[in-house]
Amino acid sequence: MNRLPADTVRLLSSCQVITSVVNVVKELLENSLDAGALSIDIKLENYGFDRIEIRDNGSGIKAADTAVMAVQHYTSKICSHDDLEHLATYGFRGEALGSICAVAEVAVTTKTSEDDVGTQYTLDLTGSVVSQKPSHLGQGTTVCALKLFKNLPVRRQYYANTKKCKEELKKVQDLLMAYAIIKPELRLTLTHNKVVLWQKAKVSDHRMALMATLGPNAVAHLLPVHHQQPEIVIDGFFPRPGMDCSLASSSNPDKTFIFVNDRPVHQKDILKVVRQHFLAQYPADSALNRYPTVMLNITVPSSTVDVNLTPDKTQILLQNKVPFSIILSISLQTDFDSQVAVLAAVETLLVSFYGPGLGSATEAPPVTTEYDGGSGLHAAPSLDDCSGNAELDNHDQGHDKGKDVEQLSAVSWSRGTALTDPSTGEPLQPVKIHLATGWSSNLGQVKAKGQSSPGKKVSNAITEKRASLTAYDLINNRAMRTPLSPAALFERETRASVLQEKPTASLQDITTAVQERWKNLGEEDRKKYEDKAKKHLERYDLQTKLASDRDVRVPERRLCLVSPLSRPQGQKRKVLPSNQPVLDQLFFSQPRKKRSPGPKPSQPLPFSVVTLRQRLHRLSFQSNPRPQGLRLVNRLASQSAWVVLCGRKLMLLNPFRVEEALLFKRLLENNILPAASLQNPIQLTDSILGGAEYTQSLCTMEKGSPELRGMAIFSDPRLVANGFQITLTPGSSSTERHLEVTAMADCVPFLGMEDLREILTAVLHRNAKTVQECRPLKVTNYLQGEAVRLARQLPVTLAKEDVEDTLLRMQQQLEETSQACIHGQAFFHHLSDIPDTEQEAPCL
Repeated sequence: MNRLPADTVRLLSSCQVITSVVNVVKELLENSLDAGALSIDIKLENYGFDRIEIRDNGSGIKAADTAVMAVQHYTSKICSHDDLEHLATYGFRGEALGSICAVAEVAVTTKTSEDDVGTQYTLDLTGSVVSQKPSHLGQGTTVCALKLFKNLPVRRQYYANTKKCKEELKKVQDLLMAYAIIKPELRLTLTHNKVVLWQKAKVSDHRMALMATLGPNAVAHLLPVHHQQPEIVIDGFFPRPGMDCSLASSSNPDKTFIFVNDRPVHQKDILKVVRQHFLAQYPADSALNRYPTVMLNITVPSSTVDVNLTPDKTQILLQNKVPFSIILSISLQTDFDSQVAVLAAVETLLVSFYGPGLGSATEAPPVTTEYDGGSGLHAAPSLDDCSGNAELDNHDQGHDKGKDVEQLSAVSWSRGTALTDPSTGEPLQPVKIHLATGWSSNLGQVKAKGQSSPGKKVSNAITEKRASLTAYDLINNRAMRTPLSPAALFERETRASVLQEKPTASLQDITTAVQERWKNLGEEDRKKYEDKAKKHLERYDLQTKLASDRDVRVPERRLCLVSPLSRPQGQKRKVLPSNQPVLDQLFFSQPRKKRSPGPKPSQPLPFSVVTLRQRLHRLSFQSNPRPQGLRLVNRLASQSAWVVLCGRKLMLLNPFRVEEALLFKRLLENNILPAASLQNPIQLTDSILGGAEYTQSLCTMEKGSPELRGMAIFSDPRLVANGFQITLTPGSSSTERHLEVTAMADCVPFLGMEDLREILTAVLHRNAKTVQECRPLKVTNYLQGEAVRLARQLPVTLAKEDVEDTLLRMQQQLEETSQACIHGQAFFHHLSDIPDTEQEAPCL
């Protein structure tokens, strides 16, 4: 035998820890949460196989730990195996980052609160640091993994299928949804190929987190639950009992979230018992393969949970987990040990919420359970155990109440002969159909059984269908609401408020509460409802009277509705033959085909570009001299552009490009970026600024009045307008003065010391005096985006006066050389030149 090389061992073990993109995201996400991050951004490229980047604002990695941060089995979360009994973090093995390094190219950028600047570390296959350089990123950690599974071509080929890649992306989104629900204060974003797929903002509680994750429609029917007993606390949200199954469940378990100590887990036994109690209230065919929308968080002592079962830590082992069966066989009054089993606690909560029945309203026979400790549990319902436990309360004639009934066998139960009627000895029938013998011709009363005429056919009220209403019966019939009583009006207005105060109350409790409020209602309030009921009754009488008058005025158009009770049996409905053709024409006539509209009338108008040029030429040779500058001719409605005449040139003007350039110039000159205070000020030294001459140039800039302690704030517009607030604490010499950046603009991404150095370079080398000349590149790009955004808010159609004002401002503020917008597109498009002589016109 030969010992495997260390690289081979590392690769084999890493392939078990990192099996897919979702494993990488999960491990890095949990590291960010363990670092106390409240904002996490996940960016993927090519479904994560080309690039996975996770950025957080956590505490960062200390400089002393960066050398071994990705080495296998180095961790800051536990020190020994005993610490697992008090585990308070998601990770603990120290394998994640090292395993990612074995299957991808990894770079880590981190900055703590004590560091002046961030540092980017490049790691090799073993997790060792091979290079490092400064970074502009703020506090937190950014992990970037490139070329995932580059050295495992078979696994990368497995994910070459687009369908599998989309499934992997869906798994990543489901993982983020789980952590977004259990961490309401967490902000999450998921970006794929620079497109934001999903995001969740910071919210106040778990209900708001569910609403932000699943949507308000899915959460509207969820009710909060809470159950507490020694060492076990269960919180969550369950669908309201009795609501529509299609609204409260889905065909896959992606909306069923189960957590143990705030950790998302896949517990099949807990999911099974939750599904059983939820689906028991629906018919079996409608609830087949449905999973309820549930959020369940179980809190138990850390010493009773073992999370070190699988590499992804999604399956756990609970201490003192007893076997469980369907809740029908569990007596809720049974006393358990001091450490109550988690499954029994979940079932107790479900029974109190959904009721004790699992598919039946009566008591079910007991279920015997066995647990072998290793293979699982075996549950088998036994009908023989019903003896001595079940009593036939409705058929106990001739027996003492406490006496046991005769033992039931499985064969007699399946044949339907297990239960018999004590009086007749015949087997009990589940349903007995009663036959109606016939209707009397005068009052419609049912004749006694056995007295019907032998010539009459016996009708079955269940199997025979009555005559259904047709369109003929609905002509000239109107539905009118029956007037409500004062108590009914009060109940309609009060029921909603009672349900809002007691969301978990049953219908019987709500009705009782409404009746109590009606009894305790004052005389004045009761009189108001009586007046309302009186008005409803008067309106109903008026509508009835109007309908009767209308029927009397047109009796020939009224169809008589004959009730089966008043019509003799066997007599067919008759319709007047004179009305039949009219009704057939109304209800069975084919709709007429709409005629296709004919061509719209149009009239050609003569138009010639040559004629237009000649007329413009005549205008140019009038007594008045040729106008100087720009003149608006007309607007092209289809293009939102204007035809402009400038001397001899006929041009097309785009006014939006001009406005964009004017807005950008005004922002460059006057816009002041708001500065946000820094939690930790940045000390400025010669090395950060680029040399002593830059520090000297900064100190010569304009400053405000010094405070009592001698500290002065720079008020130079070249610094303030670019979002920098710098304070100067003078000393006895130039080496003892203290410069700090106390505030910076947070609206410009990645604004930092490089931009301050760029401002000082413009002042020192280009002798820049104005704000416009000192704008850093990042600020210039930000202001360009703001100018484009403001220009897009302009109305699509501009008035002539607005365009003339735009042209005037363009001539006053913009130079002749800058006749293009931010994107380099020209303001004017040349159409043609106006001829100066009559001889030139025909040639054009």
